[in-house]
Amino acid sequence: MSKSCLFIAVGNSRLHCAWCKNKELVLFWDAQHFSNKVERSEIPLNLLSNKLIEQKLTNIPVFVASVVPKQTEFWANYANCQVITLKDIKLQNIYSTLGIDRALSVWGGGETYGYPCLVIDGGTALTFTGVDRQKQLIGGAILPGLRTQFLTLNQKTAALPEVSLPATLPPRWASNTEKAIASGIIYTTIAGIYSYIQNWQRQYPDSQIILTGGDAEILSTYLRQQYSELKIKSDRNLIFYGMQLATSSFL
Repeated sequence: MSKSCLFIAVGNSRLHCAWCKNKELVLFWDAQHFSNKVERSEIPLNLLSNKLIEQKLTNIPVFVASVVPKQTEFWANYANCQVITLKDIKLQNIYSTLGIDRALSVWGGGETYGYPCLVIDGGTALTFTGVDRQKQLIGGAILPGLRTQFLTLNQKTAALPEVSLPATLPPRWASNTEKAIASGIIYTTIAGIYSYIQNWQRQYPDSQIILTGGDAEILSTYLRQQYSELKIKSDRNLIFYGMQLATSSFL
């Protein structure tokens, strides 16, 4: 009989889910944050993909990694839930306030692609997390993510419009307000990313550089257009690789 479990990475904006079957990640999807507690014996159907519902996998083990305490609390009643914490991460020099998402992603990235490893996570926040060859956390940085910057300008000003991320780099010298916003945010953000990558590579020239998170692909596109010499990977599922590692003794 096949063994199944559900990984849930609770982000600031959404729930990121992965179905693990026989120790293999086979399906990925996103869902909305919960507004009510989960029942003791069954996962809410609106969280599950149709494939799990069809196979009646509504009470399988759930492993949660969360950066939103309120969302973590909603799982307190579910009998078959395990919350992943920093104690489960096999990296050195981890500090107590490090986000579990950053720790899992850089661990998953390092174990999958090799150390040293720099993970750049493009989500609600844009984060940098670096680990050396001895699996020691070197440190990182946090700033608002691309979409957060766009949203903030729209919400905190009277006249600036809501702008979507363009599929490719916008003109640097814009001729209208929408393109000016896109230019300002995108070019300064990718210049900052490039600066961090250059600094990291001076210290660890053989390091893996991996983009992850919801904006990984678009950031990868922008960076490759502007800095063609960059050798970077893109993999949105690093956090789930880390969750597999953290739960290997349970699976």
